[in-house]
Amino acid sequence: MPGRRAVFLDRDGVLNESVVRDGKPYPPASLAQVVIVPDALASLRRLKDHGFLLLVVTNQPDVRRGSTTQEQVNQIHRFLSSQLPLDDFFVCYHDDSDACRCRKPRPGLIEAGAAAYHVDVASSFLVGDRWRDIEAGVAAGCRTIFIDRGYNEKNSKLAADITVSSLSGAADWILEQKAHPTEFPG
Repeated sequence: MPGRRAVFLDRDGVLNESVVRDGKPYPPASLAQVVIVPDALASLRRLKDHGFLLLVVTNQPDVRRGSTTQEQVNQIHRFLSSQLPLDDFFVCYHDDSDACRCRKPRPGLIEAGAAAYHVDVASSFLVGDRWRDIEAGVAAGCRTIFIDRGYNEKNSKLAADITVSSLSGAADWILEQKAHPTEFPG
C-alpha cells in the first residue's frame, strides 16, 4: 500500500512572517509577534482539498538559547493550528552545537513526520524559506520549494526544485505536479 502524500512546511517565513532584523530572519519570540502570511489559509486549504497532509517541521533553537520558552513556542503552534488547517508540528529545540539528527539541515524532523503518518517522502514536498529547509528536504528525499524572501544570508549548496515568491506560488507548483502523474511518482 503506498504511503500518504504530505507537504512539510517550515514555520517562520512560510506560515507566519519572520521577524527580520538587518536582513536576517528570526522567529517571533511570543504570540504577540505572530503575523500569519496573507496567503497561508487559502493556500493550505487548497492543498488539504487535494488530500495532502500538512506537517510543520521547524527549528526553534531560541528555546535552547534561552530567549524564548517551549511554552511560548507551543502557544504559537496552538494559535497557528486554530487559524490554519495543519495536521501536526515536529519541532527541534536544539542548537547547532548539539549535533542532533532533528535540526535542519538534517532530515530528522521530516523522517519523524513521515514515520508518524506513513508518508511516502518521495511523493511529498518540503516548502521552506531558508537554506536549512531545502537541504533537509533534499536529504529526506522530498521535492523542494524555496520561497525567496530576500534574506541576507547564505544560499543552499543544493538547488531547490523550484523557487517561488509566496506560499500560494508553492501551492500552485505542488498542485501542477500532482496533476501530471506521469512526471511525478505516486
